[in-house]
Order: sequence, then structure tokens, then C-alpha cells
Amino acid sequence: GLLGLIGLQARAVSFSVDAEDRNRAALLANEVVALMWLNQSTTVPTAALDAWKTRVGTPANGGLPKGEGTVTPVGTGKAADITITWQAPSQSTSSKLTTHVELPQ
Repeated sequence: GLLGLIGLQARAVSFSVDAEDRNRAALLANEVVALMWLNQSTTVPTAALDAWKTRVGTPANGGLPKGEGTVTPVGTGKAADITITWQAPSQSTSSKLTTHVELPQ
């Protein structure tokens, strides 16, 4: 019984860490969406985009382990896909969050 409880505890901690990483990825995606809304364009200034990408990959600054962020314009320039990938140290596969944003015309 104790071994089962210990296994359950380990899985609960793993799920908690995964949920925290997904929440952090969503917040990071929201940051770049806010930049798009401020500029009224899916084209984010290079300096701001580079700073955001650095933040995504820096866990000490609110980023994710092995984090990478990309912004891909879609169509006429008023839509974009934001993709953030990361790999938690305890996981053998990477995780991914994709957000689609469309700015008003």
C-alpha cells in the first residue's frame, strides 16, 4: 500500500509541474499577443521579439526549460500562430502550446 501511495504522489507532482509549465507557456504567449495588439500588427519589433524569445528559454526569468518560441504570420498579416515548445527535465518528450491570434481589421 505504501509503495502505491508513493507512486501516486510522484505522479501527482509530475502532473503539477506539467500544469505549471503549460500555464507559464500560456502567459508567455499572451505577452507577445499584447505586443501585437499594442503595435496593431502581427509584426513585432525585432528587439522586442528577440527579448521575448530569450525570456521563453530562460527558466530563471519566468521561461521554460529548453523553451523556444516562434511567431508565424498567417495570411494577410492580421493573423499569426504563436508556438512555444519546451522539455521538462523529467520528461523524455517535448511539450508544445500553439495559440492563434487574429487582430481586428
